[in-house]
Amino acid sequence: MVSFEESDVQRMIRETVRDFMKQEVVPHVREWDETEYFPREVLQKMGDLGFLGAMVPDEYGGAGYGYREFVVLIEEIARFEPGLGLSVAAHNSLCTGHILMFGTEAQKEQYLPDLARGKVMGAWGLTEPGSGSDAAAMSTTAHREGDFYVINGTKNFTTHGTVAGTYVIFAVTDPERRKKGGITAFIIERGTPGLIPGKRENKLGMRLSDTSSVILDNCRVPAEQIVGGEPGQGYAQAMEVLTGGRVGIGALAVGIARGAFEAARRYALEREQFGQPIARFQAIQFMLADMATMIEAARLLVYRAAWLRDQGKAAVKEASMAKLYASEIAVRVANMAVQIFGGYGFVKDYPVEKFYRDVKLCTIGEGTSEIQRIIIGRQLLKEIGYRRP
Repeated sequence: MVSFEESDVQRMIRETVRDFMKQEVVPHVREWDETEYFPREVLQKMGDLGFLGAMVPDEYGGAGYGYREFVVLIEEIARFEPGLGLSVAAHNSLCTGHILMFGTEAQKEQYLPDLARGKVMGAWGLTEPGSGSDAAAMSTTAHREGDFYVINGTKNFTTHGTVAGTYVIFAVTDPERRKKGGITAFIIERGTPGLIPGKRENKLGMRLSDTSSVILDNCRVPAEQIVGGEPGQGYAQAMEVLTGGRVGIGALAVGIARGAFEAARRYALEREQFGQPIARFQAIQFMLADMATMIEAARLLVYRAAWLRDQGKAAVKEASMAKLYASEIAVRVANMAVQIFGGYGFVKDYPVEKFYRDVKLCTIGEGTSEIQRIIIGRQLLKEIGYRRP
């Protein structure tokens, strides 16, 4: 049976992250948001603490945690700085997670230690300017020339696109098959001729996290750099990686919602109108009650999905449910937090306007809310024996 009682390890992670964030990050949040500063030195310290190799086994230099510990880590980071939470989640779940799940033993030994310790950041290139939700429609191609593949195309909205040292890039190797064996994932190292980090995006929120395009211009990659060693496995690998990543995005959304709620609750006790704290007004109490209830429900969905993943279950439906609900209620909670702050919620002297800007990405990244509903619907029908023609 799943237990939601926090273990000693999970409690230690939460306390360690909280202390680290208050000391190393919180004093700089506003400045880094304004300047879009990517705090590489902070991420290196996180690597030293095991945060960047959370689920990587000890033999590859990681912390060896499970999904339950991972979601505690991401939730607690996002409570203070969502952009940093996004970076840590993407680094763990996407590039690092992909190599961990599907890489050959040689690839794991070569790349995981540096990724887990934060010596290099990882990037994962699936989305393109013309293919987002329809990932199989990607136009990036890789054709074989002897012992190499030559890759051409452009990836879009790549987390760590300008700062990564290790990239996992998807390309079409068989245009006739695509999702049925025609897409391949390659590990490409920074500095490889033809791999060109593009323009960093100027974003509404999550401004600390690095997001850019990545250009592949006749990029020659040895065939041995195919993730897992066999071409044509990329699409199936991507779907599995994204399922795990959605649990992390759910935790990210819960953390943002917690941060916004806690700020609103404190403010409601401090702000006075009509001779008393606004927290004494029933309208405000009802808003706080709704916020807290939604957060708790979202957390339970995320924790259940994490527990199922730790049991070795695919948890496709549960991961999508957790991501869908947590991201959408986090948007609502942030909106309500701004409302409680009133006019002060609309200015940058107070924290909730940043949570409001940051949180929207959770309903878009790693599969939009609409895509999650499609996945959940298909899984529900599959449970009663329905198969698509």
